[in-house]
Amino acid sequence: MLVLTRRPGQSIRIGPNVEVRVVRIEGDRVVIGIAAPRHVAVVRAELVEQVSGELRDASETRARLRVMLSPARPAEVNDNRSGDDGPGIA
Repeated sequence: MLVLTRRPGQSIRIGPNVEVRVVRIEGDRVVIGIAAPRHVAVVRAELVEQVSGELRDASETRARLRVMLSPARPAEVNDNRSGDDGPGIA
C-alpha cells in the first residue's frame, strides 16, 4: 500500500483520468473530492463490503429455501413382480 501525506488543496492522480483531492480536514476527518470519468465506479469500501455480505447471505438463504421447497423424493417402491414372498414362506 502506498501511503502519502497531503495537505488541503493537494491531490494525487490515479492513472491518467482519476484525481483525488484533499478538500479540507475537520478534526480527525478528511474530506476528499474525487474527479473521475463517468464509467469509473467510485464507491465507499464499506458499502461494497456490506452489499457483498448481503448478497452472500441472500445466496445462502436461497439455497436453503430450494432445499426446503424441493418436492419430496418418492419412497422406493418394492417391485417384487416374481410373486415370491421371500425365503421361509410356504
